[in-house]
Amino acid sequence: MRKLLVVVLLSLILAPLASIAFAQDHGATPATETQPAAPANNNSVVIWKALGAALAIGISALATAWAQSRIGSAAAGAMAEKPEIGGVMIVLEALPETIIILGFVIAIMIVGIK
Repeated sequence: MRKLLVVVLLSLILAPLASIAFAQDHGATPATETQPAAPANNNSVVIWKALGAALAIGISALATAWAQSRIGSAAAGAMAEKPEIGGVMIVLEALPETIIILGFVIAIMIVGIK
């Protein structure tokens, strides 16, 4: 229970950092014909995008690991009593993998945004 609380608190603290990756610089003045625009500092945007993508994959990987550990221990206990339910338990063990796949897709979307 304590581990779940730590994961939830970390995600609540770190999730706003991902939103910073989407923030754009609205304070810049538009370029005019007489005065060319200064080169934009895209390094900070790239860093925040990378951080957001890393968080998307990292948090989803932690969630997958936590879910699979719980399901795996329950499946081992259930299969000890009823060995015929092994096929169902394999399917239930594979379901949390969708969490990390979705995290990977979100990371690709974050990195792909210009």
